[in-house]
Amino acid sequence: MSENIAAGVCAGSRSELSKEGMQRTFREHIFYTQGRFPEVATKNDLYMAMAYTVRDQLLDRWIKSIEQMRGDNIRLVSYLSAEFLLGPHLENNLINLGIYDQVLKACEDGGRDVQSIFDQEVEPGLGNGGLGRLAACYLDSLATLEIPAVGYGIRYEFGIFEQQIRDGWQMERTDQWLRLGNPWEMARPEITYPVSIGGRTEPYEDERGRYRVRWIPHRTVKGVAYDTPTLGYRVNTCNLLRLWKAEAVESFEFEAFNVGDYYGAVNEKIFSENITKVLYPNDEPIQGKQLRLEQQYFFVSCSLQDMLRVYKWLDSDLSRFASHYAVQLNDTHPAIGVAELMRLLVDENGMDWETAWEVTRNTFSYTNHTLLPEALEKWPVDLFAELFPRHMEIIYEINRRFLDEVRNRFPGDEERVARMSLIDESGCRYVRMAHLACVGSHAINGVAQLHTRLLEQDVLRDFYEMMPEKFSNKTNGVTPRRFMVLSNPGLSRLITDKIGETWIKEPHELRGLEKFADDRAFREEWRRIKHENKERLAGLIRERIGVDVDPSSIFDIQVKRIHEYKRQHLNVLHIIALYNRIKHNPSLDMHPRTFIFGGKAAPGYFMAKRIIKLINSVADVVNNDRDVAGRLKVVFFPNFNVKNAKYIYPAADLSEQISTAGKEASGTGNMKFSMNGALTIGTLDGANVEIREEVGAENFFLFGLTAEEVSELQGSGYRPMDYYRANPELREAIELIGSGHFSRGDRELFKPLVDSLLYHDTFMLFADFESYLDMQAKVDETYRDREKWTRMSILNTARMGKFSSDRAIREYCRDIWKIEPVPVPMD
Repeated sequence: MSENIAAGVCAGSRSELSKEGMQRTFREHIFYTQGRFPEVATKNDLYMAMAYTVRDQLLDRWIKSIEQMRGDNIRLVSYLSAEFLLGPHLENNLINLGIYDQVLKACEDGGRDVQSIFDQEVEPGLGNGGLGRLAACYLDSLATLEIPAVGYGIRYEFGIFEQQIRDGWQMERTDQWLRLGNPWEMARPEITYPVSIGGRTEPYEDERGRYRVRWIPHRTVKGVAYDTPTLGYRVNTCNLLRLWKAEAVESFEFEAFNVGDYYGAVNEKIFSENITKVLYPNDEPIQGKQLRLEQQYFFVSCSLQDMLRVYKWLDSDLSRFASHYAVQLNDTHPAIGVAELMRLLVDENGMDWETAWEVTRNTFSYTNHTLLPEALEKWPVDLFAELFPRHMEIIYEINRRFLDEVRNRFPGDEERVARMSLIDESGCRYVRMAHLACVGSHAINGVAQLHTRLLEQDVLRDFYEMMPEKFSNKTNGVTPRRFMVLSNPGLSRLITDKIGETWIKEPHELRGLEKFADDRAFREEWRRIKHENKERLAGLIRERIGVDVDPSSIFDIQVKRIHEYKRQHLNVLHIIALYNRIKHNPSLDMHPRTFIFGGKAAPGYFMAKRIIKLINSVADVVNNDRDVAGRLKVVFFPNFNVKNAKYIYPAADLSEQISTAGKEASGTGNMKFSMNGALTIGTLDGANVEIREEVGAENFFLFGLTAEEVSELQGSGYRPMDYYRANPELREAIELIGSGHFSRGDRELFKPLVDSLLYHDTFMLFADFESYLDMQAKVDETYRDREKWTRMSILNTARMGKFSSDRAIREYCRDIWKIEPVPVPMD
């Protein structure tokens, strides 16, 4: 019966890929799904109808893929991430289906403005930046490589805030991405799981006389599944992204309502839904910490319960669970999963501890994404025990057994025991989530060669010395489908014309472009496409910010999360130094340059928000000073996200990757810029090291201290004031900020920033300032030789194949997950 129904659906118009079939399905969705006739359809109606039309094309592949996942001897990747920064779905799915041009033609023939339909899509802001975008790239590559996989995360009702700039300051507005509906997701109200919080535990003996523990929670919420299909490029594999929404088990209390307690009647609903209300609450106050920890446990518990449910369809022997699931922890946010899987196996399924621990360790692998100590999550023991008393007991037991192993391996070294403990006993007691992830996983990886080396030598050194076999490097990557084919269609067409289209799935074939680097006609076409991309971005800047920028100037771009270690303020010091040179010498000869910044500061990060204000204040002065005469323009592009990145990466001439060496784990913006032909000015930090190795040192503008030199300088007593006194340009730039020149005479506005640099300079801007300015002068000199610059640009793109997320996923499959591709056949 079901086969007949499926055959009937397949034979209908909804799965037709012809232009006429797509047009017919589009009209049907306007009428039957949106309840409109074409003459009164709004832009949102048109977008929704087109999205449903495209989604119809995904569902055949999705159902077949899900059926394939349930086969014998198939191991699935479960990618647990608190963030998935997906970006708009529509265009990406059109490209992966191979019908992008076809749909454009159908819209043109029907008199539709397809770009206005694309622009209508609201980006799901389900991540802060690199971590969530990496997760989205990996979902794309998993499907493209035909690896059966499920991404698990949180369906935040309100994503990362929408950034507005008022009087130079960042203002945060609620991200209401669900306001007009989300056509890509499918609610699964029948797939729900209870998630307990708080309460107490009590021991008991089971029917076989074994010691057991029962968790009696204070409250229970319900996790409801929402599914989004994730299609690979030109394949039938369509994997699953399953996000969880928190709801009340009982959303309305009639007893409370009947006695007049109208707020109490819906209180449980409000309390429960708060868990998935917003992406990452401010965790400065204790309430924020509690909510963030509840979010992490909520989605991990739902996801593991879901895996166990599916597994039990296939096999009754839970001791073989790890043979069916490879669960990747994307940073420490899902690390509580180690304790939760132990609880589910031991408490809920009656497994003995030793077997459960073997299953757990063989199931999990852990990706570390940071070198900053403050980003290695730790939770106060009191808070953790209050929310999750049973998990606290399990962690204590894991820790007891683990520390016995440490003592056996390193007898008498109690300092090492204290350092490796899952509980930080110094001062206030904390649960160390990175340690839990390391102990409870069979594999640990960093995300760039330098990052992994620093993990092994410093951050996780004790763990590396005890279990070196667990450690490996998996350098991050990005998907060329979104960040080249979709974002830079002109360049993608040029590349395809020269070397064929297989590079889109095999990016190492971009090397074939090298032979065209000395072809004058090819370089001319390369420059023409870059100029068109710059004109497109210039038009957007004019429209959104009201600033005119010159597309023939150097587009010098730094877009990333605003943080002191990423050193946007070093970039600003260079701008001020150039400004001062012009003021001293109004006839200064330099190639015009447009500095473009973008990125969001965490709402509670005082210094980062002050850096945004400084950028905009410098822009106000520089852009309106007649002496500058168009040689400098400064722009802060608000609300940088995946949707806006489509216009920014292809337009860049120079990519600013200037973090303090040893602080950035990898970075992925550096890869996106270079893939699109931007040259990099950067330190030897994160993936910059490998990018420079690949593109060639002669095609990379290197400056600054190395990670080893940074460490040595910090150890010997870094004195920023020495650099301040020794460098007149640095001193003049700092004094100009402090004088109120960029703040309408207000000397206090930027005083916290100036004082931080003068007396602390934690991220060593002053130490790198002179080297940075010297290399920026070389950028100016090189850009004037257009043929040389274009050749360097071509070679950057040609040599970036390594940094595809496809390569990264192949390495995870080979070294960690032990998974082979499973092609999905279609009728």
